[in-house]
Amino acid sequence: MIAFFRSMSGRIFLILLVGILASVSLTWWFAIGERQRTIMQFRETRAIEQAEQLIVTLNTIPAPDRPAFLSATRRFGMRLDLVQAAEPAPLSGANRTNFADALSERLGPQYRVASLPISADECLSAYGRRSDSRMTQRRINCELLQVRLRDGGQLRITVIPPRNPSPPLRTDAIVYLLMFLLSIGALAYVVARMTMRPLKQLAQAAEELGNDIDRPPLTQQGTTEIRTATAAFNAMQARIRQNIQQRTQMLAAITHDLQTPLTRLRLRLEKVSDTELRERLIGDLSATQALVREGLDLARSMDSSEHLQPLSLDSMLDSVCSDAADAGQQVTLHGTCDLAVMARPNALRRCLTNLIDNAVKYGQYAEVTVQPDRCEGKVCARIRIRDGGPGIPVDQLHQVFEPFHRVETSRSRDTGGTGLGLTIARNIAEQHGGTITLSNRAQGGLEVTLTLPAKSASDR
Repeated sequence: MIAFFRSMSGRIFLILLVGILASVSLTWWFAIGERQRTIMQFRETRAIEQAEQLIVTLNTIPAPDRPAFLSATRRFGMRLDLVQAAEPAPLSGANRTNFADALSERLGPQYRVASLPISADECLSAYGRRSDSRMTQRRINCELLQVRLRDGGQLRITVIPPRNPSPPLRTDAIVYLLMFLLSIGALAYVVARMTMRPLKQLAQAAEELGNDIDRPPLTQQGTTEIRTATAAFNAMQARIRQNIQQRTQMLAAITHDLQTPLTRLRLRLEKVSDTELRERLIGDLSATQALVREGLDLARSMDSSEHLQPLSLDSMLDSVCSDAADAGQQVTLHGTCDLAVMARPNALRRCLTNLIDNAVKYGQYAEVTVQPDRCEGKVCARIRIRDGGPGIPVDQLHQVFEPFHRVETSRSRDTGGTGLGLTIARNIAEQHGGTITLSNRAQGGLEVTLTLPAKSASDR
């Protein structure tokens, strides 16, 4: 889960999810506010209409029957009381309210309406409620109106304006909210995956390019930007393949063409009468021929024309170690991995042979161990080759992979190294998606670790 949110897909998912939820929440807030205002206006208009109807009805009822009528008005959300009071003050800016102004306009000039001050406690007392009622938890804004009827009677109306409705959250509303959140999350996830899929394909193609420069080009599909990036990637692959082919052909041609004059030169050296001089010249010529052969092998190691195919790594290791033992080398093999790898058989054999030959040449023996492991979250095979030599100085552990680089203590005619063995092995390992690392053992000797990715179901 943490890896997902660290990825570009996870970040796009979070941005979309938060953005959509913020937009929906803002829209919902405005919609609820508008709904509350509409309900309040409707309730206020209805209260004004009810007050108008009650006043008009009360004006038509004979005075003796009015108290009985007024006792039934509380259920309408207001209280009406007949009072003997002075003439109400005319409506002015100080005592005019929206409710009083609207009621006065509906009743007409035949009635006089004025708004009187009233406290919250007086409002609650008028409705027979205690001051610690739930109504005190919100701001009480009562309306106290005094109306003069047509016959001169004085009527006081106590009205509690309708408050904003706040119904409890129902179970079905919670279910709808969860369904909405799930749908928004699913939509954001799908959009994030669709957005990042072309980029993941490009990243996978770039990774596979290091293993197989001759892989088929990507199909140009998708949006304009993705098509442009795909075309640029295919063009880059074509240029890299052309450059590698040209370099490989040039190096192979040079090394191949040198074979003929070197062979003629060796034949002519056999005619040198001075035995000591002849042996020295032949030794130098042999070293030159070995260097040419290694150069040709280096050129071949950069050539990926050999096709990849599933290969049992245990069988390959057993064959290579057996051949080395038959040749008189002290080589032992331990462990199995039971894994198949996508490999070029000849190239991989060359890689393993170079590593084992180096171990025997500089460390007298090669102890090969193989086991399954996990590399960057994927199944891989880990091959360790240990020897009993002096090791390599720490500052040269990375330099030995450079072409023609040789450790200073091995520069002798007895070893006969050219400095290309590890370079060739690393090139082949990288073409197979693997790595080669070197480390000095605490008990002495060098340990070479070769990792190769296991064949997956998606491999061709």
